[in-house]
Amino acid sequence: MPEQTVRLTQLSHGGGCGCKIAPAVLQKILAGTTPGIIPPQLLVGTETSDDAAVYQINAQQAIVATTDFFMPIVDDPHDFGRIAATNAISDVYAMGGTPLFALALVGMPVNVLPVETIGKILQGGEDVCRAAGIPIAGGHTIDSVEPIYGLVAIGVVNPAHLKRNSGARAGDKLILGKPLGVGVYSAALKKDQLHASDYDAMVATTTQLNTPGPVLACLDGVHAVTDVTGFGLAGHLLEVCKGSGLRARVNYADLPLLSRAREFVGAGLMTGASGRNWASYGDKVSMAARLDDAVRTLLTDPQTSGGLLVSCTPDTVTEVLSLFLQHGFSHVSVIGEMADGEPGIDVV
Repeated sequence: MPEQTVRLTQLSHGGGCGCKIAPAVLQKILAGTTPGIIPPQLLVGTETSDDAAVYQINAQQAIVATTDFFMPIVDDPHDFGRIAATNAISDVYAMGGTPLFALALVGMPVNVLPVETIGKILQGGEDVCRAAGIPIAGGHTIDSVEPIYGLVAIGVVNPAHLKRNSGARAGDKLILGKPLGVGVYSAALKKDQLHASDYDAMVATTTQLNTPGPVLACLDGVHAVTDVTGFGLAGHLLEVCKGSGLRARVNYADLPLLSRAREFVGAGLMTGASGRNWASYGDKVSMAARLDDAVRTLLTDPQTSGGLLVSCTPDTVTEVLSLFLQHGFSHVSVIGEMADGEPGIDVV
């Protein structure tokens, strides 16, 4: 893990998607706003807390638009830029879209960080966009107290292949593409408890583009897709449950985890966002008596640039798993299923 003269993570009060406003607080904020214009071409807006807005422009094309930015989750500036860019583009993939271009969002404490460090952050974003096959076509910069970086990501999708987070059906199987534990690892990093191999594992998963999204979207048996980020697995799965009017059953033993995630949680390494997430939606999550607080922490652990969560028919599972594996997602796992019932999650 590269050493830096200035530790980026020490310049911010939170890092990665753990910076998100807690779900309950966000709901209160939005409740006080007046709905704006909702044209019929707006296929996806704010109604189900989906991953991106989608606006139809003709019978075969719709624009996918999203934005994501946050403070550093790692100290290496190039890695920070890569992670932030990968995270932002993920929302396009989660809608079944193909990225077209991006705009950079940059806020930096220019009197604290050397210009070379800021340049490495931006280069990290450029490198990821190049891997995704898209340009960074512009952006905006400000002088801020904390370092902030992210993207506006624009993509395109055929409306017939659009995948919302609200289309799950009873009997669907749930598949998760990446391992959980990024927030826990980031907490270990801040406490200097993360070994070089652990750091490499965290960067590898957070910089892996969710490229299966557009291919999965073409499968009739795939009913809903979202990505798991700052609200944790439980929070984003609850959005699927609420939008679809269904209940989810999650098998804890089948959850893919970063190799030392459980160990770090046992050592008390976790983010404040995990507790805020549970306070926001814990009443909607039922856990088997044999499961301990560590399980709750992992379910609510904020994922930065997390995996795609797919709801699909049982006879589509093999094809979905195969697609993930073909794209290099070795941790992909079937983690549960959707069923009739009041929206919520049963963890067994």
